[in-house]
Amino acid sequence: MSYPERRDRLAESLRLQRGGDIRLGKTTSNLFRERQAQDTTLDVSGFQHVLSVDSETRIIETEGMVTYEALTDAALTHSLMPAVVPQLKSITIGGAVGGIGIESSSFRFGLPHETVLEMDVLLGSGEIICCTPDNEHRDLFYGLANSYGTLGYILRLKIEGVPVKPYVRLTHLRFSSREELFSRLEAACSGPYDFVDGVVFSPGEHYLVLGEFCDQAPYTSDYTYLKIFYRSIRERSEDYLTVRDYLWRWDTDWFWCSKNLYLQNPLMRRFLGRKRLNSVTYQKVMRWNSRVGLTRRLNALSGVHRESVIQDVDIPLENAAAFIDFFEREIGIRPVWVCPARHDRSRGEYPLFPMRDDTLYINFGFWDGVRSRQNYPRGHFNRLIEDEVAELGGIKSLYSESFYSKEAFDEQYGGDLYRSLKARYDPDGRLKDLYQKCVLRQ
Repeated sequence: MSYPERRDRLAESLRLQRGGDIRLGKTTSNLFRERQAQDTTLDVSGFQHVLSVDSETRIIETEGMVTYEALTDAALTHSLMPAVVPQLKSITIGGAVGGIGIESSSFRFGLPHETVLEMDVLLGSGEIICCTPDNEHRDLFYGLANSYGTLGYILRLKIEGVPVKPYVRLTHLRFSSREELFSRLEAACSGPYDFVDGVVFSPGEHYLVLGEFCDQAPYTSDYTYLKIFYRSIRERSEDYLTVRDYLWRWDTDWFWCSKNLYLQNPLMRRFLGRKRLNSVTYQKVMRWNSRVGLTRRLNALSGVHRESVIQDVDIPLENAAAFIDFFEREIGIRPVWVCPARHDRSRGEYPLFPMRDDTLYINFGFWDGVRSRQNYPRGHFNRLIEDEVAELGGIKSLYSESFYSKEAFDEQYGGDLYRSLKARYDPDGRLKDLYQKCVLRQ
């Protein structure tokens, strides 16, 4: 079945459905917030095809439910990659655009939604519209980023590709202070590097990881089985990976979160096997744990209270050191991922995830829990983070739990503009409201 046939059949099925809120019925999700499951599901499992890869124009055309693993594999056969490839294989291109993604090329190309050229969007009414930066639906083109499917679902996209070489050379630089780290990071983002990110392991141990494409490599390291990538940053000053292994360097151990499942033990890794060491496996285990409440029960028996703190926040570079000071003082999760990103005003403004023009932001990623003998109110540590991010002029991704008031949420995420988009593209309210979905977890 061709894309137009799949598209028209899906639109017709939505038009025939009556009543109830609509949500996507899909097999993968990278959201970390529980919600009520009373919605009508829309089967989009058929939209998993890469439609074309043009090595001359460097344009990749794809359906919205294609995972970045499949998308990248298709592009690499043409010596291209999507300009920004989020860290986990199971993330879909539609999810990274309708939500928010980032990776180590974001200092150069921005966030995934900034690399989109064209989209087909299914509205709650069943109508399908094509959005571009300069047609009559340009407001939706720019408004879809961070809308999480509350304005429409992305069925097809054209995105920018960039040329690649077979290998990536990595340089690991250690700094004893955060000021040194961020100073060197800023300089690197103006340099010749293709990839820039880093890790804060402790208050006196900060690493910057610089990546450059290369045609040849004296060796290549393999972090898809027994060796663990994040540990190598501390152990080696230089490394070489194939371009594919570089793009998925974080997936095997879900950054470092595999430690929570005891899967950094060599015997456990051998038992599970190479094919199961990936983010999909970990997500399944974590969702099972969320359903049955095993961790909550164990914590209750031990008298320890644990709050899940799984967040990515973007802070302007000039305030990055202040955020780390706050984070180490109040939260204390380690390690922390550091990834620079820059919004280019020439690409347009994205009102639901506003970032200052031509400003280098630092994304801090932290994914663990805070344990305490004191029983704080629900969301205590996450609320501290939300308040600090707002104070420092930053913005938080919404894939996990949020605790904003309606007024604070609207101020952060373009409330007035969102309502105007909602009135135009979902006047009957068949799709969830953004605040209901991301904060109230409906």
